[in-house]
Amino acid sequence: IQSAGDNRYIIRTETLPDEKANELLQAMEKELGDLDILRNEKVAPVIGGELTRNGIIALVLATILMIAYITYRFEFYFAVGGIAALLHDVLIMLSFMAIFQLEVDMNFIAAVLTILGYSINDTIVIFDRIRENSKSRKYKELAPLVNDSIMQTLRRTINTAVATIITLVALIVLGGDTTKVFAISLLVGCVSGAYSTIFIASPVWMVLKQKRSMGKRFTAQK
Repeated sequence: IQSAGDNRYIIRTETLPDEKANELLQAMEKELGDLDILRNEKVAPVIGGELTRNGIIALVLATILMIAYITYRFEFYFAVGGIAALLHDVLIMLSFMAIFQLEVDMNFIAAVLTILGYSINDTIVIFDRIRENSKSRKYKELAPLVNDSIMQTLRRTINTAVATIITLVALIVLGGDTTKVFAISLLVGCVSGAYSTIFIASPVWMVLKQKRSMGKRFTAQK
């Protein structure tokens, strides 16, 4: 039994025949009074397992394709930094759902995939600025290069996040029950994505490059 707010509850049981389900509802009405059934769904174990498997496959494929694209467009260490940030976002979203006991279903998987695209888009902007700035002769070390590149794109990152957050808050407040959990998942992922783009993706790339070059000046791939 899970509270859904506004005196509404989600009740999960094992798969019940219609007769048993009706008996359960009648017993609840006898004990609690009149009830309004807003939604009644049956998900067999086979179907639930298939949905979970398809969701995991979608996440794995998205990750592999992003690694391939970033490696081709930039370099492999950029891909590692980007995926590290995305892994952080997914874990934050899962932790939030677990802490507040919200339902994890295909809508949540859709929210995760959406945030992966949103977060990697912001990350790519910073990566592109790092690559452009690396052509300048004034940068002898990686730390100033990464710091300046992040600061130059910080306003764009914040503006994008704030605009998205405003939209999601409006959707949570004014939207229906069917989209509320989805919108909350997106909101958490949006905040996490803005954070990981600035504080995780580029620093991970810098650390890997420093270990490889041992502090020497580098040349970014075109």
